[in-house]
Amino acid sequence: MKFNTVKILGIDFFDGNVNQVVQVLKKGGLLVVPSGPGLETIKKDLTYYSSLLSADVVIADSGYMSLIWNISNKQKINRISGLEFLVEFFADKEVQANSNFVLVDPTAKDADANINYLNGIGFSLDKAASYLAPMYDTSNVVDPKLLAMIEEKKPSYVLLNIGGGIQEKLGGYLRKNLSYKPASICTGAAIAFLTGRQASIPTWGDRLFVGWLFRCIEKPKLYIPRYFKAFKLVVLMMQYGERAPVTV
Repeated sequence: MKFNTVKILGIDFFDGNVNQVVQVLKKGGLLVVPSGPGLETIKKDLTYYSSLLSADVVIADSGYMSLIWNISNKQKINRISGLEFLVEFFADKEVQANSNFVLVDPTAKDADANINYLNGIGFSLDKAASYLAPMYDTSNVVDPKLLAMIEEKKPSYVLLNIGGGIQEKLGGYLRKNLSYKPASICTGAAIAFLTGRQASIPTWGDRLFVGWLFRCIEKPKLYIPRYFKAFKLVVLMMQYGERAPVTV
């Protein structure tokens, strides 16, 4: 399925509505939702940048990036958050009827919360659908055990519910090494806003690009330094615009 894109920092960002993203993912492919802090690292973390460039769908989850771009460019980007995508994705009747998932989760508590939430909204999953992610080497994210599990189960959807900067590399690894093309969805902790494992973000907060504020209020020591680093992104975007800042 063809769709419109806007090139920012060499990355082709999806430019359409959220339902279109869901329809595209039904045919498989790697979805990534890079954050502002993540995008700020692309010049030095080439593996991360490469995973964004090779993804089948990249949505503009970062409200900060979207605002910078839309203020300074005639061609606007339609921001779609990871949370907005998951709500639409989970509500889709065809997706619910499938229930053929593998969930990659950071902890056993997150795994239980995610499966319970999904079963509560119409899915039919058991604990065997969850895979607890190990501590990955950030410089070389590989997981033969997960690869073998996916090859055996042949899920239609693989939800990577782990940290940004890692999940994209893992998604790229799976995309390159799997014998078929499931939808690998790198929305990280977004599902935790639905399960209650992270601070709830109201719909209006997500639409007004202030989801970051709810995170900072809940865990200021973790998120304030992370989002402060993202201010470097404006310099990167002003310098390169649609051009790639580095060759990979």
